[in-house]
Amino acid sequence: MTPPRIFFYVQHLLGIGHLARASRVASALAAAHFDVLVVTGGTKVPGFPAEGIKSVALPAVVAASAGFSGLADINGDTVGEEFLARRRALLLEAFHEMQPDIVITEAFPFGRRQMRFELLPLLGAIEAMAPRPIVVASIRDILQERAKPGRDEETVALAKEHFDHVLVHGDRSFVSLPETFPLAGEIEEKIIYTGLVAAPAPEEPDDVFDIVVSAGGGAVGIDLILAALALARRSNPNRSWCLITGPNLSETEFAGLAADLPDHVRLFRFRKDFPALLKRAELSISQAGYNTVCDILQAGCRSILVPFTAGGETEQRLRATRLAAMDRAVVVPEMGLNAGTLGNALDVVLAKPRPLAGGLDLKGAQRTAEILRELVEARGI
Repeated sequence: MTPPRIFFYVQHLLGIGHLARASRVASALAAAHFDVLVVTGGTKVPGFPAEGIKSVALPAVVAASAGFSGLADINGDTVGEEFLARRRALLLEAFHEMQPDIVITEAFPFGRRQMRFELLPLLGAIEAMAPRPIVVASIRDILQERAKPGRDEETVALAKEHFDHVLVHGDRSFVSLPETFPLAGEIEEKIIYTGLVAAPAPEEPDDVFDIVVSAGGGAVGIDLILAALALARRSNPNRSWCLITGPNLSETEFAGLAADLPDHVRLFRFRKDFPALLKRAELSISQAGYNTVCDILQAGCRSILVPFTAGGETEQRLRATRLAAMDRAVVVPEMGLNAGTLGNALDVVLAKPRPLAGGLDLKGAQRTAEILRELVEARGI
């Protein structure tokens, strides 16, 4: 029997969180015997999508600023219509070649509005296909709150016209969609909660560090890394530190950090065994991105969270605040971050017992595969 075909679109613009979550979902779908094609549109990140997952890489675009205004190529130059037209053509070509049974758009229409130049034509091609594929939006639990009037209404209109289901990758007891998307009630019949998409329970790491500091994709985490390094320099040299900058930190900044490191501090761009490092660490210091928090919860690690709030971002602040209310983290504001504020939080956190692993539903990847299996079986695919 031919496995159901899934066309999975994901575009990361600043960090790598969207790509990492989509990769975890795609791996679970492949393990559940779906034929999965992941179409990516951002900068290449080693290990994502995971090994063995089929993928198509469109010419890469990134956010032109931390506020996600505008699109740029990998050299930072604003992209023109010719570039966008080439991307659009490649996307539609990949869609028609696969003839999928299910189409998944990561974030859109609840985010990635900048990609309408290619996603609206994709939706048009889907509507013209017979039989029409099942169309699913894949979104995280906490959305960026919209300041501009009419944006939520536009999202609802697109969801009603083109999408069969909205998979919310979250635990409803932690945060429900209406808390950050006020019009969720208008599409309530389409919404399905999957649980948080965490990596599988970690194995033993290749190395063991007492404190693991991570900056997500690295595009906006340099201040966190600098504050942690300053704290490490003046801390107990018998306590080992691992600093993970993320793949998007500039070469110049990485080289500056690497110069004259203390013996008890090691610096990396990326660690494939990051979840396993947390399993053995005394403490994680990080931003409050979706995937990092899932890894922290899965490992049962003490945590200091410094939520990213530049450009009016609200998502990480809410996630960090909820975890602090559960006594799963101590929050340090991004504004005014330095070795002193970080050190004070470190003393508070290390005085607490190590939390138990889990506490929230972390089986979102596996549950997504189960949900999609139920949908294709109901469709008779």
